[in-house]
Amino acid sequence: MKFPELVERLERKGWLMRIQSPVDPKLEAAKIARQHPNQAVLLERVKGSSIPAVLNVFFSRAVLAEALNTSMLGLKHKILRAIQEPKPVKLSRVPEYERLDADLRKLPILQHYSSDAGKYITAGVVVAHHPKLGVNLSYHRMLVVGNDRLVLRILPRHLNEFIRRGVRQFVIAIGNQPQIALAGAISVELGQSELEIANALKPVRVFELWNQPVPEAEILLLAELTGKTREEGPFVDITGTLDIVRSQPEVRIKEILAKPGALYHSILPAGPEHRLLMGMPKEPVIMQEVNKVCECLDVHITPGGCSWLHAVVKIRKRHPDDGKRAILAAFRAHRSLKHVWVVDEDIDIYNAEEVEWAMATRFQGSRDLIIKREAGSSLDPSANQRTRVTTKLGFDLTVPDLSKKSKFVRAE
Repeated sequence: MKFPELVERLERKGWLMRIQSPVDPKLEAAKIARQHPNQAVLLERVKGSSIPAVLNVFFSRAVLAEALNTSMLGLKHKILRAIQEPKPVKLSRVPEYERLDADLRKLPILQHYSSDAGKYITAGVVVAHHPKLGVNLSYHRMLVVGNDRLVLRILPRHLNEFIRRGVRQFVIAIGNQPQIALAGAISVELGQSELEIANALKPVRVFELWNQPVPEAEILLLAELTGKTREEGPFVDITGTLDIVRSQPEVRIKEILAKPGALYHSILPAGPEHRLLMGMPKEPVIMQEVNKVCECLDVHITPGGCSWLHAVVKIRKRHPDDGKRAILAAFRAHRSLKHVWVVDEDIDIYNAEEVEWAMATRFQGSRDLIIKREAGSSLDPSANQRTRVTTKLGFDLTVPDLSKKSKFVRAE
């Protein structure tokens, strides 16, 4: 499914709102998206650009399930299978594109918050290729600092390693196929291709362009590192709070290609789409790691934890230490986690009241609490913003004594 086809399907289902009047890319577009969190918003006329913009596309799990031909219950397991069984891609013919001037002003790039440093590309997936490491897909916020210049926030992860090993040029894809949009947010080991994971989720159209594999998208930017760094930030991130200013790599945009009638995709920071795409893909990754130490039944990255910092893990407990092993495995799988709760199979992990009930009736702090002091997420404003060091807590809310399980079960 191409990006415009998904937008059309959302409209047919009544999940999309069209705005035909001119909209200012500075704050007004983001305000409209913020006011309509439970539907996609298509802005047909963004001032200063001839290209329409779409926000809130992946506003719920139902949209992703629809796009990937699965159910909401099956979505997590489909992602897990794709991680475990990626599929190599086959190259196809390059589709029709129009070559634009290498001028970012032609795109309807938005400023989302008055406190942001400026206009940001937020839905761009970086497609990087290395002859030995393969293809890496990843999201990076991109601050516009000139007509052909961006500054990218690059964490010390895979793209940073590609750059360290000599990659100087990569593609920025905007308006992606749903499986690419999702795979770009999945974290796997260095050298495992997110492009092949996307292909396992649903076959992707990929072609060779600029001497590297490129997935089909509405807009493609060829970016080259300039060797310079510039200040990036402040920026309102997933927590809804301001991330700090840092010195980050600058890129020059060498070429811009756009489909005829292209749509520009923008993700509202701290909005429902941002939280879903960033947080939900961590659930199957945590499931996979917890399953190495005990049986994991489900994982929920909670909205109250900004869809990033908190997780509830459901296990089938068979051994006394399963709860604590599950906590440590969850922290290994998602290193930004700050708090983890592990519960038994009788607890609904999507119901905060049930989780709290398990904590009230099965948890003792002197026995069931794990405390770790280590690097977490820089997005947590209470952590050290430079070193990311934070205090992590794991709560084992499972029945403490399996031989006396009936004592801890709610009466029917």
